[in-house]
Amino acid sequence: MRAIAYSEPGGPDVLEVMELPDPEPGPGEVLIRVRAAAVSPTDTMRRVGMRDPAGAEPPYVVGMDAAGMIEAIGPDTDTDLAIGDAVMAIVVPHGTHGAYAEKVAVPVESVARIPDGASLIEASTLPMNGLTARLALDKLDLPTGSTIAVTGAAGAFGGYSVQLAKATGTRLPRTPRQRTRSWSPHWAPTWCCRAEWGSPPQCASDTPTGSTASSTDPCSWTRSSPLRRTARRS
Repeated sequence: MRAIAYSEPGGPDVLEVMELPDPEPGPGEVLIRVRAAAVSPTDTMRRVGMRDPAGAEPPYVVGMDAAGMIEAIGPDTDTDLAIGDAVMAIVVPHGTHGAYAEKVAVPVESVARIPDGASLIEASTLPMNGLTARLALDKLDLPTGSTIAVTGAAGAFGGYSVQLAKATGTRLPRTPRQRTRSWSPHWAPTWCCRAEWGSPPQCASDTPTGSTASSTDPCSWTRSSPLRRTARRS
């Protein structure tokens, strides 16, 4: 199979297409023919040498998110997945095992079917960030109606955290930023907090009297607020 790999740490120029042996699924594993793989900061950190390869010999293949089709099922694998199913998977890179390859063998527990209507490219962006958000919320184990603040809510991990938390009845404030103005109904926070460098966040459960806010952007009222102008001058 072909894979995007590197032998020495460095910048993007160290990546090259290499021919590597096809992986075989072992007991409890499935083999995925990869059609899409996401690129994340974790991949970059591994490539530049910030992550110890843990005794693995080069070449190295990175990539933690893969989407594709089930090509083979390993022996003694208890699953309702079938050959040809469209799936996404979380991959833990080690040596030549990574998502930047035409094929990858992973534990069946690391695989999920792709929902109807989602493309392979879209699905490949979900596993690492979505699973991290889900595990974090499970670890917190907040009762319904609790409040949780998600910083960086416009990013991939933050966005999944907002959507998953809202789905379980959790209330979420958000700090607005000029470059992230519009919100879909699925991402909209419960209420908004005003925040500037050097000033503590100021939160309100409702839009202040006399102010207006868009139904898809509950933070719109903060962008012309007196607090925002005052904070900028201080």
